[in-house]
Amino acid sequence: MAKKSAFPVSFFNSNLITIISTSLVLFLMGVFFIVGLTGHDLSVYIKENLPLSIELKDDIKDATVRQMQRELSVLPFIKSTRYISKAEAAREMVGELGEDPENFLGFNPFLASIEVKLKSEYTHADSLKIVEKKLTASNNVSNLIYQKDMMNIVNHNVPQIAFVLIITICILVLISLALISNTIRLQIYSKRFLIYTMRLVGATPGFIRKPFIRYSIINGLFAAVLAILMLAAALYYIEAGLAGLGQILNWRESVFVFAVLLVADMLISLIAAYFAVNRYLRMERGKLYYI
Repeated sequence: MAKKSAFPVSFFNSNLITIISTSLVLFLMGVFFIVGLTGHDLSVYIKENLPLSIELKDDIKDATVRQMQRELSVLPFIKSTRYISKAEAAREMVGELGEDPENFLGFNPFLASIEVKLKSEYTHADSLKIVEKKLTASNNVSNLIYQKDMMNIVNHNVPQIAFVLIITICILVLISLALISNTIRLQIYSKRFLIYTMRLVGATPGFIRKPFIRYSIINGLFAAVLAILMLAAALYYIEAGLAGLGQILNWRESVFVFAVLLVADMLISLIAAYFAVNRYLRMERGKLYYI
């Protein structure tokens, strides 16, 4: 007579809690993995988008400005340049302040400028000193304005943040492993008497393990897919809301993280279910009441 294994309805009802709790853990783990993988690109993006404003003298001619832009563009440390005329500078300030200074001053107080952005490898303190001398060497330059403190903060804090992030990811992975494993063990714990009954009727260890492992892997698959969908949705809305994130977020890295979450969760589910069932396969009936 063929043997058939079946679980009561309560087993399937508990699956929903298992899937949701596991997917939330995987979602958090995926977020930290993606942040860790894109950390270097994020650092480069921040450094290369801190502008330096070269203020030009008031009597400079347009031809001279265009010549300066061409000379700046070929410098090895320059990523991009943009000319901002006096009128454009006034419009930008009106947009920020809501008032036009020219209305009560009677003249446009702003100077024309060339906004430059540096390559990330030239944003360190020692390189900035050389860059500053190069950019202010021309007689047509009135002043050089840039967020020196911000650049120093980025250069100083990025290595520390990377170290803390690595430690956090390691801790979160360990917590995730423990939570997923404990969730599966608790689910199988509630079926320990069913395992004992199956042993009494002569079921082999492999036959007893099979449905538990199968359902754990299926649950892991659903949990991983749910976590991946939540992670993909979060990345989509963040990318749509933050300009420039597309330069940082590499979808190939995201797909790699999705695959890691999927494989890791199914593997953890399989191993946790295997050892949890083995525990009760060797346990006597009397001990089942006291664990």
